[in-house]
Amino acid sequence: MRTECPVRTEEDLLGARHAVRAATQQLGFSLVDQTRVVTAASELARNAFVHGGGGVLSLECVHGAAGVGLRLVVRDEGPGIADLDGALTDGFTTGEGLGHGLGGARRLMHEFEVRSSPGQGTTVTAVRWAGR
Repeated sequence: MRTECPVRTEEDLLGARHAVRAATQQLGFSLVDQTRVVTAASELARNAFVHGGGGVLSLECVHGAAGVGLRLVVRDEGPGIADLDGALTDGFTTGEGLGHGLGGARRLMHEFEVRSSPGQGTTVTAVRWAGR
């Protein structure tokens, strides 16, 4: 299973949330883990929309030693994150938000990686394993 969702409009954000919820249900995630993954995906997609000028959220079922999981990859072609360490710190914000987006999403997932270069956009890859 691999799905791509655009994140270019407010409606796309809702569509991405629905796609993530459906994928977690299909993979047998508990209700609590479904909520964790949907929340993380929502934060990441919103960041790509607001700060990156839009992008794409990809969902992929993965299998490993930990069992079955869902990999989220959110890509944008925006300005990148100038202070990545700061952006992962609670309370850090460049906008009007509370500053919990990246750090909060990282805490909700089992694996989390951010690649960002000034002027070249940002890619966040995150995995949550079902039942772990």
